[in-house]
This record gives sequence, structure tokens and C-alpha cells, in this order.
Amino acid sequence: MTTIKNFEDLKAWQKARELAGYVYELTRTDKFSRDFGLRDQIQRAASSTMHNIAEGFESGSDPEFVRFLKMARRSAGEVQSQLYLALDVSYVIEDERLKAHALATEVKRLINGMMTYLRKSD
Repeated sequence: MTTIKNFEDLKAWQKARELAGYVYELTRTDKFSRDFGLRDQIQRAASSTMHNIAEGFESGSDPEFVRFLKMARRSAGEVQSQLYLALDVSYVIEDERLKAHALATEVKRLINGMMTYLRKSD
């Protein structure tokens, strides 16, 4: 297996970056951008997902990396929950929610795989 030297090479981080970018795109719409609370919270959760993956990778310890991956996974779940609220108040349409939800699900799947790998390597 190839040793990954940079967090940017992690598929989970790449997909989390894609999720964050899409969330920022969604929150630029007129109605969504004026709801400062929800807009800021979903943006923070989306960016926290990618940042926790990077921070955990840089920790240099597998148990610490797993701890940060758990936080990243929770943040991705938070994005998914907030998307329902955004849908309920008509800030996004169902197709947009589904796309973002699928991205978050993929991030969580990749994070789970990384956690399994790191726990086995202990």
C-alpha cells in the first residue's frame, strides 16, 4: 500500500472539500445568505469536516487521527441534518439536498474506512 504523505492525497479529505464547496455554493443564494444563523452553521460544519481530517492526519498518531476522524464524521452528519432544515424553509430544493446529502454520505463512508484501517494497524 502506498504511504500517504499529505492530507490532500486522502480521498476523504478530497470529498470533504467537494462537500464544503457545494455547501458554500448553496448558501450563496439570496434567501439562504440572509439567514446568518443557518448559513454560518452549515458552512462551519462543512468546513469542519475537511479541516478535522487534515488536522487529524497532521497529528502524527493513529489514535489521535481516529479521534479527529470521528469529529469530521459528526460534522458531516450535522451538514446532513441542516440540509433538511434548509429544505423545509425552501432555501434549497430536493435535488440540491440530495446531492449534498450524498456527498456527506460518501465522506462518512470514506472516514469509516480510514478509521477501520487505522484501528487495525494498531
